[in-house]
Amino acid sequence: MANLLYRLGRLAVRRRRRIAALWALLLVVLGVGALTLGGKTVDQFDIPGTESQQALDDLHNDLPAAAGASLTIVVRAPAGAKLADAAVKKQVVALVARAGELPDVVAVVDPYASGRIDRAGTVGLVAVQYAKGEADLTADDRAAFDALAGGGGTTLRVVPGGVSGGAPELGALDAVGVVIAAAVLVLTFGSLVAAGMTLLSALLGVGVGMCGLLLVTATVDVSSSAPILALMLGLAVGIDYSLFITSRHRAQVRDGMAIDESIARATATAGSAVLFAGATVVVALAGLGLVGVPFLTAMGLAAAGTVLTAVAVALTLLPAMLAFAGGRIGVRRASHRRPEPGFGFRWAHGVVRFRVPLLIVGVGVLAVLTIPTHDLRLALPTNGTAPDGSHQRVAYDLTSAAFGEGANGPLLVVIRGSRGDAVSALTARITAAARKLPDVAAVSPGGATPAGTTSLLVVVPKSGPTAEATYALVRTMRDALPPLATNGSSVRVTGATAVGIDVSEKLTAALPEYLGVVIGLSFLLLLLAFRSILVPLKATLGFLLTVGATFGVVVAVFQWGWGSSLLGVDRPGPLVSFLPIIMLGILFGLAMDYEVFIVSRVREEFVHGLSPRAATIEGVGHGARVVTAAALIMSAVFGGFVLVEDPIIKTIGFGLAVGVLIDAFVVRMTLVPAVLTLMGRMAWAFPRWLDRATPHVDIEGAELRVPEKELAGV
Repeated sequence: MANLLYRLGRLAVRRRRRIAALWALLLVVLGVGALTLGGKTVDQFDIPGTESQQALDDLHNDLPAAAGASLTIVVRAPAGAKLADAAVKKQVVALVARAGELPDVVAVVDPYASGRIDRAGTVGLVAVQYAKGEADLTADDRAAFDALAGGGGTTLRVVPGGVSGGAPELGALDAVGVVIAAAVLVLTFGSLVAAGMTLLSALLGVGVGMCGLLLVTATVDVSSSAPILALMLGLAVGIDYSLFITSRHRAQVRDGMAIDESIARATATAGSAVLFAGATVVVALAGLGLVGVPFLTAMGLAAAGTVLTAVAVALTLLPAMLAFAGGRIGVRRASHRRPEPGFGFRWAHGVVRFRVPLLIVGVGVLAVLTIPTHDLRLALPTNGTAPDGSHQRVAYDLTSAAFGEGANGPLLVVIRGSRGDAVSALTARITAAARKLPDVAAVSPGGATPAGTTSLLVVVPKSGPTAEATYALVRTMRDALPPLATNGSSVRVTGATAVGIDVSEKLTAALPEYLGVVIGLSFLLLLLAFRSILVPLKATLGFLLTVGATFGVVVAVFQWGWGSSLLGVDRPGPLVSFLPIIMLGILFGLAMDYEVFIVSRVREEFVHGLSPRAATIEGVGHGARVVTAAALIMSAVFGGFVLVEDPIIKTIGFGLAVGVLIDAFVVRMTLVPAVLTLMGRMAWAFPRWLDRATPHVDIEGAELRVPEKELAGV
């Protein structure tokens, strides 16, 4: 492996103009393709094989109008007036007419016809039915619906609600992570040229990856959160991978190595670690496809594509750019005087000296941080978590105050059969049974096919969409209502809360298989890289500590509300259903990044003759500065996305930032060296039969040191 990457580094140095031109051409071609052929992202969550999805599919086939986007406009009469007043009613009728003229709107029902007026007679709900689903609503559709706000110059208060804001948008403040990353690079290298090249190569890689992803949306449905997630990861790992290689190159030049030779060797040694680290991230992200949820598969593959691009850029474009820079990377040749040990070496000595108490304290602290995880609750996002002051949030709050929170998340019961009269009788029995269930506020008809073979009931709970009581109601309905069906009829329950329950159950069921495959494949990669059984096992156990502590902090902030207002979250609540499995995949890959970065240097020193204790001190001492900078950069990039208003992106960004800091500073830079020195030579023990059976990949560059004399004159 090291020899192959050495030759690749040499090639990049010799053909630097051609390689730079090829990457620039690729960026232009993909950019033009994305602008001209790129499609649009979607907000739809399809969960194949679940009861809620089957019910939605039945509606789409039998009652297309009911399967389309069903949006709500909240109207409130002026102070001192009621909706029944003639002047106010005239304004409501005018609003209904305006809504009916919107493109693709097939029906608008005013509150007088539906009876959806609160007891005070001041707040009503206007139902707007689209021919297409919410995921198919264009930006123009959303803007036109939003333009109904204000009442068109009337005294009536009009708040359009029930439609998401579309794809998450990034603002200027979201670039704060990149600015912090640039500052950390300058402080780390002490050179604007070195910092600029590292950042530029990473940004070019992100540009290529994002343009490729946007081009793919022309033929594949991609979640609206996927590009943001891909951007987040692409920036973080792109900067980190380039930082790792550039740091090794600068250290070698400082020690007197020729620039071209140093670039090739940095690509061979640090590049090997980057390749294996990137492989573990890609395995973890691509493994999301095992869950069987299309939008998660798309998110995982999109992010994996940007990580692969970051690895390719670090191994090809970065060496070419370093060759262009030559000696202008701010490096002074080392003097013959023995240098003072830096912070990394002092830290390593301290950890090794106090390894037992640090191990006990470190594991204890992480265990305490894990405690909130036991209260983890999952749900799909609702407009109740929309930004304060947005139309979606105001409409949600007005509806809750007037009709109860359950009105924001009605449940749907889809009844199907072969005979219309049988379905009609079954619908009557279902209606009567549903009204007797606890936590049911109202049951009303939602339409039927002309033949009467499919009918729809709307059940309004008393509790909100994410309340435990509503979850219990869904389970009760699914237990109590289907047995009433006879003669081959079917009764299925769907709706936002039902979909959330199905998503959580499906992801929970798939989690063991996902973790087994991802951890198993990554274990094999680390086994090949380090030729050890205990080191990959230690890495996996460290990851579990990181995940537990990270989820504990996320639950405490976003669910319990500890300090949530500081992050722009004014209403804590359950976490998004698919958040745990996404964060598990990403954090596992990133945790293995730091494991590879630190332990590869430790093993390199051990392979070249140092004792386990000395190798650990040397490896951590040399790697501490780089890993510290990498962790600060990655957490800054992730933390920058906390400023995005989208609650999903905000939570993921915060969780990943916290996870990176915990894993880098507590697990990898403290617990790992402590455990390595406790294990001693046992850490690198490898059965002979397994040694013969596994290929040698040489990520330490041991084979490159053999021709040292021959290369001295290069």
